[in-house]
Amino acid sequence: MLAVRGVGSGTAGRRSRARTSNGRRIGASLPTGDRAGAIHLTETIRAAAPHQGVRGRTGGRLLLRPADLRVAVREGRESNLVLFCVDASGSMAARKRMEQVKTAVLSLLLDAYQRRDKVGLVTFRGSGAEVALPPTHSVDAAAQRLEEVPAGGRTPLAEGLLEAAHLLAVERTRDPQRRALLVVVTDGRATSGADAVARSRAAAGLLAESGTTVVVVDCESGPMRMGLASVLAEHLGAEHVPIGEVSAEALVDAARRAA
Repeated sequence: MLAVRGVGSGTAGRRSRARTSNGRRIGASLPTGDRAGAIHLTETIRAAAPHQGVRGRTGGRLLLRPADLRVAVREGRESNLVLFCVDASGSMAARKRMEQVKTAVLSLLLDAYQRRDKVGLVTFRGSGAEVALPPTHSVDAAAQRLEEVPAGGRTPLAEGLLEAAHLLAVERTRDPQRRALLVVVTDGRATSGADAVARSRAAAGLLAESGTTVVVVDCESGPMRMGLASVLAEHLGAEHVPIGEVSAEALVDAARRAA
């Protein structure tokens, strides 16, 4: 299952680990304004027990004080923003290759629907990148926009990554509690503009420094492979997934197991 690293506190869903008001109990804490909840009886008693002599207890009921109170800390799952950054350049334009890309992204959109995520779509081709679909809860809109994406031209990988980084920054300001998962769908080539490879690696470094959880879906196929998507994943600090491992059947099975 693709998930954001760490533990969040966002809207309830079915993807990444998060502190929630329900879910399994994993510990206890002092009550705070943002972490009120059910009393953790065992830990409350454990906090009060060492002070019974000082409080003058000689028998009978346990003497409790407000400072003894502990509340349960629970962990469940949250929904996320899943942002797709899709390479639509000429190296991806071959009919079979683009069919693979669209099948993989549609499979991941199905997964996002199952897990109650928001989704967005950035595409890059020619000399630039564009937000094909701002973040939305409409998986149908994302699927429709994906079908309309044209393909061809050079590969402005740096521009695609920077456009994705900009959109993620805007969304963090708009909805700070919703964490993001960036899915970059590419063969890893960078061919547009001066110093295309160096600029793409610099853009990948910026995303890595931001702490964004990234998955690179590697679209390269055939017996002669350059491994560029794998190198990109290293610069992004990302998980690397061959496109053949992204299938609707596998993702639906994973969603059912997690439900």
